[in-house]
Amino acid sequence: MTMNTFAGLGVGELLVTKLADYGITEPSPVQIECIPPALEGRDILAQSQTGTGKTLAYLLPLLQSITPEEKTLQGLILAPTQELAMQILRETEKYGETLGIVSQALIGGAAIKRQLERLKQHPHIVVGTPGRIREILALRKLKLHTLRTVVVDEVDQMFQLGGTADVEHILRGTLRERQLMFLSATINSEIRELASREMNNPVEIGIDPEQRTSKSLEHLYFVCDERDKIDMLRRIVRHYDPSRAIVFINNTDQIAEVEAKMNYVGLSAGALYGDADKSARSLTLRRFREGKHRVLVASDVAARGLDIEDLTLVINLDPPIDSEHYVHRVGRTGRMGRQGLAISIISRQEEFIMRKFSRELGIQIEQKMLSGGQIVGPQDAQMARGGRSVNGDKRSPKPAMGRLQGAGAGAGAGKSEKSHSAGERGTAEKTSRQDGARTSARQGKTSSFGHAEAAGQRKSAPAGERKKDRLLDRKNKGAPKWLKNKPPKA
Repeated sequence: MTMNTFAGLGVGELLVTKLADYGITEPSPVQIECIPPALEGRDILAQSQTGTGKTLAYLLPLLQSITPEEKTLQGLILAPTQELAMQILRETEKYGETLGIVSQALIGGAAIKRQLERLKQHPHIVVGTPGRIREILALRKLKLHTLRTVVVDEVDQMFQLGGTADVEHILRGTLRERQLMFLSATINSEIRELASREMNNPVEIGIDPEQRTSKSLEHLYFVCDERDKIDMLRRIVRHYDPSRAIVFINNTDQIAEVEAKMNYVGLSAGALYGDADKSARSLTLRRFREGKHRVLVASDVAARGLDIEDLTLVINLDPPIDSEHYVHRVGRTGRMGRQGLAISIISRQEEFIMRKFSRELGIQIEQKMLSGGQIVGPQDAQMARGGRSVNGDKRSPKPAMGRLQGAGAGAGAGKSEKSHSAGERGTAEKTSRQDGARTSARQGKTSSFGHAEAAGQRKSAPAGERKKDRLLDRKNKGAPKWLKNKPPKA
């Protein structure tokens, strides 16, 4: 039997039928490598990029190892965040129901009293966050000695969130004969050290470091001033018009501001806070999944492990702190071979970060610009603007700062007044401010065209009148209003 089918990997008929009901007929590469040794009871250390089907890679063997007739806890799945735990629980219930398997979530942020009541139903599988599980263990309401399999999902994030001590405490409460599986998009030396202490001759499932992001993902970045980032975000969402998009920011204090500004411009947005209670986070995610929120503004912690169906666009309003965080952010889209788009909005000072990620991850991150309602490269934008500077030399390849649409053309390049008004308002304003500093206060002109006209009139006037005007300008600099308004002597 071929290994390109779930049945060929050893998955039971009931589960194969259930998978087909959800349109899943062919296993992904990580599932092909992980499922057979997991079914044999081997310990597993698996590394695979986000969105490749890691959940089913461990969940199918776990479900198949459960004996429904035994009303004892047989499987434990640990996840770093509430959202990921609830997501795994939904998958466990979806496929476990066919086999008569009972699952329960034990997560922080929810009422512990209700969770303790549900434990009396003797679930076969518990999905939870390490902190809450350790809390219930301290109350002696959970027994781990019957466990056959323990899964730790997103292990690297568990380390980053400081949950490693809780994980080790939980593992010490299990029998040494239990099966242990670690899964993550990235595996570092700390994870390997923990695996060497807790695992027995594990099977290592790895990937080429150059394949840490999905091949079906397109990576782009747009450059603008820091103050224009939110406006650029609005324009990008309007242009690509996705049904749903996740926007990542670094500073959680700015989540509310970005959410409010997106709602103000008519892009329905919701915010996902890491420290919000379970009900508020669940409500926001449900609205996002149902399409009631078009934009989800979140930090790395809040959105860790989220699997949103048909999510096609991820936007970094702030660049991730390192390439590993970039992998996890963009991994929210382009899942299981589907097409996805990852866009970063950066300032000129942050551009080196994109080059760094491109080099470290072995991916191409292209710079793009919005020009005339179209997405173009910097060279295309230069050609559209004429391709030559005032003195006839070719323009510098460096893209213009500020608003990218139509920006970057020189103020005195012989352009018509029509071209200024249509696409170069920012350049005209800058020129106006520079000329205004050299123009007399009594003239009060703000337009660069107005200044040019006034200057032309003065140049055509007789030499005596021009000298009189210059004397009057010097007199008026810093003079009080009554002196400025005083008519000159005849």
